[in-house]
Amino acid sequence: MRRNTALALAGIAGIILMNRVSEAGPAETGKMHVKAGEFKKIYDPSVGEKEPWYINDHCFVYGPDERWHMFGITHAEPANPLDEKHLAHATAERVFQSPWRKEPFALSAVWEPWRESHLWAPHVIRHNGLYYMFYCAGDPDHTKYKFHLTTSRDLKTWTRHPNNPLVVDGFDARDPMVLKVGREWVMYYTANEKPEGGRHIVAYRTSRNLIDWGERKVAFTDPASGTYGGPTESPFVVRRGKYWYLFIGPREGYDGTDVFRSESPYRWELVDKVGHFPAHAAEVVRDTEGRWYLSRCGWGRGGLYLAPLEWNDGQDERDTSMPIPK
Repeated sequence: MRRNTALALAGIAGIILMNRVSEAGPAETGKMHVKAGEFKKIYDPSVGEKEPWYINDHCFVYGPDERWHMFGITHAEPANPLDEKHLAHATAERVFQSPWRKEPFALSAVWEPWRESHLWAPHVIRHNGLYYMFYCAGDPDHTKYKFHLTTSRDLKTWTRHPNNPLVVDGFDARDPMVLKVGREWVMYYTANEKPEGGRHIVAYRTSRNLIDWGERKVAFTDPASGTYGGPTESPFVVRRGKYWYLFIGPREGYDGTDVFRSESPYRWELVDKVGHFPAHAAEVVRDTEGRWYLSRCGWGRGGLYLAPLEWNDGQDERDTSMPIPK
C-alpha cells in the first residue's frame, strides 16, 4: 500500500513537471473553437461509503433500457491508482440530471487467468447490438500494460473476451478510446515513444473486427518526456464535418484539458490547439436532444461533473462521429 501511494505521488509530481515542459511549446494561436459552460456535479461516488471516494477516467453510453450509463475508475481517497480494482457504474434518465444513481461495480479485477493488476479507463461502444468495453488491465511490468475487452448486451452482465489481452504496450499504456473511421475502427490511447519511457504520445491502432489490432502508430507527440502521468492522457476524439478534434490532458496542471483540431484523424500538432478547459480526464457526451456536454473528475474532486459544451466551428449542420443517441 505504501509503495502504491508513493507511485501515485510520483505520478502527480511527474504531471506537474511534464506540463512545465509542454508549456514551452508553440504559443496558442487563432480562435478558440470550443468552449465549456459552468460545471455541475452530477454524481458522488461517496454515497453509501464510510469515507470519500473519487471518480477518474470514465465513459458514458446510452443503454437499451433508455437510460444513461457511466462507467469509470473509482477508489477511496486518497489516490491509490495501482489499487483501483473496481469499475464504477452509475445510471440516469437524463445525462445532465443530478444526482445520478449509484449501481453495483460493473467489473472487478481478476488475477487468474486474466492477470489484471488493476482496472483503468473503460471505454464503451455499441456495435451490432453488442456493447464492447475496452479497458486497461495493468500489469506488474509497466512496459507491458494490457488492454482487455469485455462485452455485454444489457450493460449489466459482462463477459471477458478469450483473446485478451488485445494490445500490450508501455510505459503504462492506458486510456483506450475506440472510434469508427471509414471502414475501420481506430483505438487511441496514451503511451510513450518507447515502452521504457521517452516523449509522451497519443498512439493508435486500427482494426476491422474490434478484436485484432494492427501495429502501433503515433497521432500526437508532446515534447515532454517521462513515465507515469503525462500530458497526453485521456484521449477523446470527435469528428465534426471535415474537422477532427483531439481532447487530451492533464495540461497546464492536473485540472487541464487541451483541444487540438486537424483535418486528419491520424495526426495532430501542438500548433493545432483550439480550446482549453479546467477539467481532468474530460469526456464528451451528447444527449438525446442533441446537446453537447463535457465532463471532469479526478482525485480529490468529490465526484463527476458536467458542463454544456459550445462549438464555434461552423459545423453544427454537418455530419459528426457523435450522432444523437437513440
